[in-house]
Amino acid sequence: MSSSESKQTPSSYHFETPLLDAQHPSLLHSISDQGGYAFVTMAALAAAGDSCAAETAADMAWEQLHSGPSSSVLPIWSDAYSMACLYLARLHFAGGEFKEALRVLDMGLIMGGSRLRSDLDSAIAKVSAEARIVRVLDVAAEDGLMESSLGCDERNKEVARDLPVKSLTNKMVVKMSGLSLEGFLREYFQPGFPVIVSDGMAHWPARTKWKSLDYLHRVAGNRTIPVEVGNNYLHPQWKQQLITFSEFLDRIQSNDPSHHNNITYLAHHPLFDQINELRDDICVPDYCSVGGGELRSLNAWFGPDGIVTPLHHDPHHTMVAQVLGKKYIRLYDASLSEELYPYNTETMLCNSSQVDLDNIDEKEFGKVVDLEFVDCILEEGEMLYIPPKWWHYGRSLTTSFSVSFWWNNCDENSSAS
Repeated sequence: MSSSESKQTPSSYHFETPLLDAQHPSLLHSISDQGGYAFVTMAALAAAGDSCAAETAADMAWEQLHSGPSSSVLPIWSDAYSMACLYLARLHFAGGEFKEALRVLDMGLIMGGSRLRSDLDSAIAKVSAEARIVRVLDVAAEDGLMESSLGCDERNKEVARDLPVKSLTNKMVVKMSGLSLEGFLREYFQPGFPVIVSDGMAHWPARTKWKSLDYLHRVAGNRTIPVEVGNNYLHPQWKQQLITFSEFLDRIQSNDPSHHNNITYLAHHPLFDQINELRDDICVPDYCSVGGGELRSLNAWFGPDGIVTPLHHDPHHTMVAQVLGKKYIRLYDASLSEELYPYNTETMLCNSSQVDLDNIDEKEFGKVVDLEFVDCILEEGEMLYIPPKWWHYGRSLTTSFSVSFWWNNCDENSSAS
């Protein structure tokens, strides 16, 4: 514990859990109905302040969540895990253990159910606020503190040149400034064509705030996030890890050669549902309301240069906002799906292509070589609209932080319901 943490007695650290308090009896009853008698016993002890019981309850729920395919796990065990995380985090917080409390609460957000989400969110806000006070006191005592920035220059010039064959020699994605909603609807959304909007996010606080490493460490450093390690999700050595945001930032900035063999990045993660401070730094583009639909997903993509997103397609309208750095993106029309050799429809990779654009096997995938495509370098401060089912490949040319917005039009919403 730091010297500044000792300025307040540990027992004065406390957060409320009104939803858990109200639903505690019904939750335990539901868990008992599913045979979770041992968990109920541990949860009761945890509620009374037994830290060992709280850890045991969290472990029990965790084991249930990993007892088989996610589709076969009963939803009540997600709520049970959230409950255990709240009890355990409350005990860590009472002891002044802010980092551990935040780690446990983040695990509740990532792996837990939605039933106790508001308690998790409010607890994180309370613990984060106290942790920031401590950090400010600690930083104020340090001499010669200098602001550090997130470097987005091309540290490896080979990355920009090491692009798929024929890159930037075909048709380029149209780039527009001052594009009205009516123009976007008529010229791109309805006919289904991609477009770059060059001036749609100049007002975002993230454009300046996220360049500061100190800011990112301060608002998110102690938060636990799921990262991907390896070339990409199609690579046999690819894996996922849970690390703190600060550790992730350190890996991005590191010049350690060992980190290049285990390249780490954040991909398709709902970071802004998890960390409200970062959500406040961005805005949902007005273009995402075109079609009368609703926002389906808001995700973060963050990593060093050289990160590859394999050729794939998504089911929704997509707007990719490039907050920091730049990346190369190639797109193929949705009508070319068969020529792009998708994986079998019965697999989880059915929206991904078997073709490695960085090393095309022309004997096996000969049709791909001469297919028409459009591509671009998406620059910092630009947004790219990708129509549904359009195939796209990406490669970061610098350290890159982007935000993707998925939305449906009103017809898709009504048919889904």
